[in-house]
Amino acid sequence: MRVVVATHNAHKVAELQRILGAHVPDLELLPYDGPAPVEDGDSFAANALIKARAAAAHTGLAAIADDSGISADALGGAPGIHSAYFSGERDDAANVRHLLSRLAALGADVDRTARFTCAAALVDPAETVDGAAFETVEVGVWPGRVALEPAGGGGFGYDPVFVPEGLAITSAEISAEHKNAISHRALAFAALAEVLRARAAR
Repeated sequence: MRVVVATHNAHKVAELQRILGAHVPDLELLPYDGPAPVEDGDSFAANALIKARAAAAHTGLAAIADDSGISADALGGAPGIHSAYFSGERDDAANVRHLLSRLAALGADVDRTARFTCAAALVDPAETVDGAAFETVEVGVWPGRVALEPAGGGGFGYDPVFVPEGLAITSAEISAEHKNAISHRALAFAALAEVLRARAAR
């Protein structure tokens, strides 16, 4: 089964290959080199569908995409869907610094609980449902808290400051294998893998 991954992020493609490969061994993930759509949805699910629809339309193939981010309770759920540009630029280190600065400004006793959310979407133009392309979205949530400072060299994005629930280290300090078994992206794409596997078996 050949599926386009609607992202230009090489880290994400590699991570998805590891996650989905464990569930759908015959799945071939193809890189996407088309234009990036405007992500103007009002939720993770809406933005994931926007990206998957664009990749499917550009290639004519089934496409998967995800939209994910971190939401801090003390910031009213921010950065949320704006995680990638929270600092005003698409720069992981700058975004992490901005998140820590915003929380620090609220005082030493600020609530640091947070969660990563991932919405994983599949769009297949080869199969229509009531005249429209087949679409589905699965969502995974990974609860935890924001650390006081970055730690660890693994992962990407906000991983260096996210301490998963039940752990005492950041998601940038755990192994890729461990992360790919428990993360928000792992949960969302494991659910999506079930859809892919069922469709491949038909």
